[in-house]
Amino acid sequence: MLKEERQYYIIEQLRQQGKVVAVDLVAQLKVSEDTIRRDLTELAEAGILQRVHGGALPRLKTVSYEQRQQDEQSTRIEIARAAAQLIRDGQVILMDSGTTVHEIANQLPPTLHATIITNSLPVAATLIHHPTVTVQVLGGQLKKDAQAMVGVSVIEALRQIRADLCFLGICSIHPDIGISMPEIEESYIKRAMLEQAAEVAAVTGAAKLGTAAPYIVGPIHALTYLVTDNSLAPEALAPYQQQGLQIVRASSEEVSPAIFIHSSALYPSG
Repeated sequence: MLKEERQYYIIEQLRQQGKVVAVDLVAQLKVSEDTIRRDLTELAEAGILQRVHGGALPRLKTVSYEQRQQDEQSTRIEIARAAAQLIRDGQVILMDSGTTVHEIANQLPPTLHATIITNSLPVAATLIHHPTVTVQVLGGQLKKDAQAMVGVSVIEALRQIRADLCFLGICSIHPDIGISMPEIEESYIKRAMLEQAAEVAAVTGAAKLGTAAPYIVGPIHALTYLVTDNSLAPEALAPYQQQGLQIVRASSEEVSPAIFIHSSALYPSG
């Protein structure tokens, strides 16, 4: 079998199964472990997959902040609206960078009284117009492609905060690998936010579930909520539910509340 045929097979298996295991590929393709290792390395270097111990997982393609703002806008609004329902008056809230977290700032009710701490310039700019929210911006080095502040000063400032709730922007999330990022600087910031909040809500569309990136932020069980869209069947969310997350699925109806999935819905008795 030609290399191109093997790699096409690997990509198809990854698309259909959500992962590939190296020893299985060796048996299926009847080639050596070294051959499969080289194929996986080449595909990883091409940005098609993420190498993990024993195989590979899908890797989400990185796009610019501006492009992400244009993509899946209606889905992002639905997720943000569902996430905003988690907020209560008087809370101290950490808001991460990212287009979905930014959209949460747009969805806050005008009567909300809260303190919001953020490293995101778009979030801060949006909240300028909110009448009753106090905003604290974390200063540091501007990472232009993320439109967010990063660096040691941001991390040190976060360590002085104990927030009630954190909205964490997600690049990749997998029940086994955890939360991961393609950029190491942003992974440090997200990790600090994760550690400094009583509750953490990961907000992301379904496309990012089951994917992995090079830099680990934290394990799945460090999250409280997974807020996502309504395109996945409950069974696809079961691995996240098994690790203790409350699943909040956005409703497509503007007037409808978010849908909370509890363990009884995924695993009915009897």
